[in-house]
Amino acid sequence: MSIRQSGEDYLEAIYVLSEKGGVHAVDIANRLNFSKPSVTRAMKILKENGYITVDFENHIKLTETGEKKARQIFERHDVISKFLMQNGVCRETALNDACLMEHGVSEESFAVFKRLVK
Repeated sequence: MSIRQSGEDYLEAIYVLSEKGGVHAVDIANRLNFSKPSVTRAMKILKENGYITVDFENHIKLTETGEKKARQIFERHDVISKFLMQNGVCRETALNDACLMEHGVSEESFAVFKRLVK
């Protein structure tokens, strides 16, 4: 199933936030600087598509499918930002640019980034 860039951003945020404990919509809203209603709407879509679950205490958790996709997105972000920083781009710019690039880079190009970072 294909997922849009905004959905990938949400999955990546949930993945990163889940490392620190339980994730709620307000945590995602704060991290991404989005309104809570926007996050709530996105969570509904991600849930309907099998990427997340929401329990009775409104904890948001990635499903196996969601976690796999989130790990892929996070890895792309991490590798591309490291590549940019290793080649002289300041940290803030590298992180911002990696966020844009991670969604559109081909598998072939990503493999090159990955090889050069290691």
